[in-house]
Amino acid sequence: MTAARLTLLAFAALLGACASPPPPGPRTVVIDFALQANGQPARCGATLGPLGVDARPATLRDARFYVQDLALIRADGSHESVALERDDWQDGQVALLDFEDASGACQGGTTATHHQIRGQVAAGDYVGLAFSLGVPEALNHTSTELQGPPLDIAAMGWSWQAGRKFAKLEVNPEGGVAKADGSRAASWYLHLGSTGCSGNPLTGETVACLRGNRVPVTLPRFDPARDAVALDLGSLLAGSQVGRDLGGAMGCMSGPDDPECPAVFTRLGLDLASGQPLPAGQVVFRVVPRP
Repeated sequence: MTAARLTLLAFAALLGACASPPPPGPRTVVIDFALQANGQPARCGATLGPLGVDARPATLRDARFYVQDLALIRADGSHESVALERDDWQDGQVALLDFEDASGACQGGTTATHHQIRGQVAAGDYVGLAFSLGVPEALNHTSTELQGPPLDIAAMGWSWQAGRKFAKLEVNPEGGVAKADGSRAASWYLHLGSTGCSGNPLTGETVACLRGNRVPVTLPRFDPARDAVALDLGSLLAGSQVGRDLGGAMGCMSGPDDPECPAVFTRLGLDLASGQPLPAGQVVFRVVPRP
């Protein structure tokens, strides 16, 4: 082979290499979240409602929840995990969404709010979104005093097994809540978290829970550039009587024997007895236009 031919082949190979761009790297994705009540924005200091089967007007007292396992969905149904950026609201595995601002009836909260999750995802075409309402099991039973953000919020901790409230959603119904003993309370609570837990993490024991109570959410049609994810309190409480509590903890604190929990867990798509997802899925989160 002549030197001229070798030079020509080398030049052709170089042109071919230049014509093939390197595969694109990860891209930033931002997922917006919203809090609503019956399709309307829900915020501290504003009247919400009517809520529940008893159609009570209410005000917001607290609204915070954790999200894990964020992923975008391809047209073939496969999932691509989103690597969460690290800041005061999220680490590599879990993010905190916070819709209370310490105003009005939300005075026990924090002034800072957070309505977005940011991360990196492989380049590609995606049609949907998936995530879970919850905290990863390996991180759930840790001290709020020793963990970094977003797991360092004392208000999101549970006293038993040093676990977390996956969701802390609280409303003050007009007229309060009539309790089974004849007294009244100001607020109706949903505190979602794992239950039936054993093992003391403070002494190094591994914690195991009978009921995980993590809520998987799949939104088959979702475009981060145009859409947001809304948690609707009206839908969450559609089967609940928010002006009356029949016993157990006030509202629903995930107890399997609490009379207020079956209706809420059905809306969340969870089996109250096992803590596992129901085939029908949740009806609380939905896609809305991005603000």
